[in-house]
Amino acid sequence: MPRRFIDLSVALETDIPSDPEIMLPEIEYMDHSQTASQVMGFFPGLAQEDLPGGEGWAVEKLSIYTHNGTHLDAPYHHHSTMNGGERAITIDEVPLEWCFSAGVKLDFRQFDDGYLVTPDDIDAELARIGHILQPLDIVLVNTSAGARYGHPDYLGRGCGMGRDATLHMLNQGCALPAPTPGAGTPHFRKPPSGTPKQRMHR
Repeated sequence: MPRRFIDLSVALETDIPSDPEIMLPEIEYMDHSQTASQVMGFFPGLAQEDLPGGEGWAVEKLSIYTHNGTHLDAPYHHHSTMNGGERAITIDEVPLEWCFSAGVKLDFRQFDDGYLVTPDDIDAELARIGHILQPLDIVLVNTSAGARYGHPDYLGRGCGMGRDATLHMLNQGCALPAPTPGAGTPHFRKPPSGTPKQRMHR
């Protein structure tokens, strides 16, 4: 089967309850009628009537957090150390092979809001879809929260991955589980020689 890339990212938007209120992105939109003076400032001697239709450019000014939008949390985001005291790696140090691998979707939309997924739940879903987790598989957890994106109750919807469930996947070689409420503080554990690095929650 040919490799297929699927873009799961969501757009950065204002007035969408995508993050806790204190961390919501702020975007100022400036259209062509508002920015002629900006363009003129780059080209001394340029008059507004010299611009096509007297218009400038369309520009967006963003005030965002690294947690906004679709993103990957680096170990350094969670703690200053990992592996029992080593300096935690930053996002530019995360191996790219952790980010480009087979995706495995686990459908947990049937669980109630706030439910913590267990290892047994994971095993049952893997059996249903006929998949055995492989090293560096990227597990995508489909919860009922997705259907509420853009609605006021989005942040409180869907189940979460419990600590035991997260460790259960990591011990099978998954490299990049998403941190979720109830999972604790993420750490890394050095894997045995010859096996993929594993991100551990403890």
